[in-house]
Amino acid sequence: MNALLDLILLVLRLYSYLLVAWVVLSWLIAFNVINTHNRFVYAVTDFLDRITEPVLRPIRRVLPTMNGIDLSPVVLILLIYFLSRLLIEYWPT
Repeated sequence: MNALLDLILLVLRLYSYLLVAWVVLSWLIAFNVINTHNRFVYAVTDFLDRITEPVLRPIRRVLPTMNGIDLSPVVLILLIYFLSRLLIEYWPT
């Protein structure tokens, strides 16, 4: 059972890393640091959008916008952290 818990925690940690990568990449695109016409950048951006957008969309519906700042990734990272701590605390041994 501990192997299953470790796998779940690893997937949650990996997803939070992908979420941080998506945030950093979106900032770099917004400030024209990287070019989205590059095939590799487009592929990475498309992958990260497909992975993160379905989870972020419901949070964006509930969370009000704050002067154009998207706080949904922060909320999702906090939820992932809370879920992982909850799993560690209450997982049957």
